[in-house]
Amino acid sequence: MFVAIDNTPRDYAWGSRSAIAEYRGRPASGGPEAELWLGAHAGSPARIVGGAAGGHADLAEWIAADPVAALGTGLAARGARLPFLLKVLAAGAPLSLQAHPTPEQAREGFARDEADGVPIDAYDRNYKDEFHKPELIVAVSETFDALSGFRPLDEVRGVLTVLRAADEASGAPEPGALDLLESHLAGADGLRTTVEWLLTDGRGGDTGEASWVIERVTALAASPEAAASPYALSFETVGALAEAYPGDPGIVISLLLNRVRLRAGESLYLAAGNIHAYLDGLGIELMAASDNVLRGGLTPKHIDVDELARVLDFTPMPPPRLAPVEVAPGVRLFRPGVPDFSLYRVEPSTAGGEAGVPLAGPAIVVAEGAAIELRGAVTTEPVRLERGEAMYVTPDEVELVVAGDGDAWIATVGVAGVPAA
Repeated sequence: MFVAIDNTPRDYAWGSRSAIAEYRGRPASGGPEAELWLGAHAGSPARIVGGAAGGHADLAEWIAADPVAALGTGLAARGARLPFLLKVLAAGAPLSLQAHPTPEQAREGFARDEADGVPIDAYDRNYKDEFHKPELIVAVSETFDALSGFRPLDEVRGVLTVLRAADEASGAPEPGALDLLESHLAGADGLRTTVEWLLTDGRGGDTGEASWVIERVTALAASPEAAASPYALSFETVGALAEAYPGDPGIVISLLLNRVRLRAGESLYLAAGNIHAYLDGLGIELMAASDNVLRGGLTPKHIDVDELARVLDFTPMPPPRLAPVEVAPGVRLFRPGVPDFSLYRVEPSTAGGEAGVPLAGPAIVVAEGAAIELRGAVTTEPVRLERGEAMYVTPDEVELVVAGDGDAWIATVGVAGVPAA
């Protein structure tokens, strides 16, 4: 069964005012449009268009009423929930620094919040559900900027060397601020110690020592020495973060993280414990269907430093890029190796006019650039999607065939038998 779906973009303040509307070929709302949710998550379930699926209003309602038809017997027997959430995401300003838990951490944290009687919508609630939230982001815009994971320690040392040179060249050096930062980084678990100190001491206004470090690093990042260094993009990001969140500990934490610039079609896979923040750009985001977010700066929202530190992976790493696998002409598969989701990019024009994708479960399709036509094992007559439109596909269709002048993003469950890139 093919079921047309739609939704209204979430109006978070960091959202772009034009990118999602342009992507969908629709008029802009006039306000920020941050995320278009296409899934069954209770936070914003996709609307069902045209009275299909028994006349149910949205995907969540339909799945609850008829999980076998909507999800197939396998998922219906394993909790009757759609395990993934597809989003069109448009960052016009930096998002908060954040990380997500493992399945075990999510179950334990949710049970703890429940036992403590913390209301589900409370400001200081950490865990909204029992599920993990790995994420995949693929750049759609020409560039997509992000912070992701702790950068290698030799790069951290290089950043500090540049800051030292800028401080010495300034009219009024304050080496004590950098001495203080380096003293926290110097220990056996220096990244953890530094992040915990910045978030604890640096959020109390301008009275703590961390606030002095944040102020001094912000000033030095605007220096000629910083602009001419190999880390110029990271220092430029410090300026942008300081403008958006003046005095926030995340400004300094950003220099400990990989500064990533994706080109269109490139992606990041953000596993549990990866600290990250999207900065600017339009992307297709696919994640496990969860709302568990532990924040670590660049936000007025709740930050639980102890819980964040338990979740974070402080192991330095290169940017966690995920290369797609070409599984057929015109078909690329982003497969991170989790059971919750996989993402196909289908370009019929490069495959002789049409291309097929096998389905191991339900799927959600978004048309990009121009119209496409879909057909399956049950729905053999082509169904047309205009640019920016979306379709929910039940697993009984077995295989999706995509044709037309546009391209398709197809989100579905984890795909077995293809190695993760």
